Amino acid sequence: MSRSDISDRTYDVIVFGATGFTGRLVAEYLATKGKDAAAQGAAERPIRWAIAGRNAGRLAEVKAAMEAIDPACAPLGVIEAASEDAASLERMAGQARVVLTTVGPYVTRGEPLVEACIRAGTDYADLTGEPEFVDRLLERHHEAARGRGVRIVNCCGFDSVPHDLGVLFTVTKLPAGEPIAVEGIVRAHGSFSGGTWQSLLEIMARPGRKKREARSDEAHGARKVQGVKARVRYEKGLRAWVCPMPSIDPQIVLRSARELDVYGPDFQYGHYVQVKSGLQLVAGIAGFGAVAVLAKVGPTRELLRKVRSPGEGPSAEERARSWFQVTFQGKSASRKVVARVSGGDPGYSETAKMVAESALCMALDRDRLPARAGVLTPAVAMGERLIERLQAAGIRFELLEG
Repeated sequence: MSRSDISDRTYDVIVFGATGFTGRLVAEYLATKGKDAAAQGAAERPIRWAIAGRNAGRLAEVKAAMEAIDPACAPLGVIEAASEDAASLERMAGQARVVLTTVGPYVTRGEPLVEACIRAGTDYADLTGEPEFVDRLLERHHEAARGRGVRIVNCCGFDSVPHDLGVLFTVTKLPAGEPIAVEGIVRAHGSFSGGTWQSLLEIMARPGRKKREARSDEAHGARKVQGVKARVRYEKGLRAWVCPMPSIDPQIVLRSARELDVYGPDFQYGHYVQVKSGLQLVAGIAGFGAVAVLAKVGPTRELLRKVRSPGEGPSAEERARSWFQVTFQGKSASRKVVARVSGGDPGYSETAKMVAESALCMALDRDRLPARAGVLTPAVAMGERLIERLQAAGIRFELLEG
């Protein structure tokens, strides 16, 4: 798939929301990557990128900081744009091969940018973990994006890159043509930013979402794809309890499985979080339930918002102590395998890396990507090429057994 009209765009990637906590980490990653490439004498041309947001003063501060990291990126592009200003989004989208956005909550602020990217013929990547937003894009914008040859790729951070690409990595190690079942088990240590906290409260405050049925064009022939009915259990091999993890990740994995034949004729997936003890499990479930109830009531929701404000986040020292590990237990009729995806701070440092590499993958590796367009998952849009990029960037994909 190619679009000749984007070859002369001013920028490969625009980071929208670069003045926010996560957006600035994405900008720092791109600046550091450019500096390291120059130091190593890389033959490729420098990345052409820009930062975007609503506040000119804060954009100027970020610009100066990025040019201090990598003087070669000067003059770094700066674009003023706001989610509620459709004209500014149109101007921004028309200048890039890919717009990467960290501006949430996406369910209330994200759709106008998606519309602008489709009209401009520009690929798009975000960090959403909001099922309602993804469902809305599939229903309203999939066909338009596909018609324009545009990739709209959600969930390009810890939600859901390690899980989506980890399952893809796992199934490629199993025999073709056999039924496959995979369980993903998450362990992580980290903190959260104000933006993540505000988005979580927004999700919890909204009415229960109607489960989206699989689109007819997502089911291929007689192939079956379904989620495992997960349950809390003690896993002897891990010497730990595992509990169903209420995240968007299973939805993303199953969408990828519906699209890609490599997942076999009959695919099942279960998604869990690992906890050390039964007491920790009970405490975690109770705490999550309490926040979910309080977030639905206006006064208590406003009090919860004060726990951490937008723009705040864990320090560099806290991020350096954080880590994640997702273990995948896969089996087919004739083989069992165990694979693992692991890295550093899941919510911020590694999420910034994942979404930045996703955007660069779409911008620079177009000839090596699957010929697909529409509202896509990372595995469907970029597949093994993104795994290669992430491995080169330090995120580990390992086959442990089998």
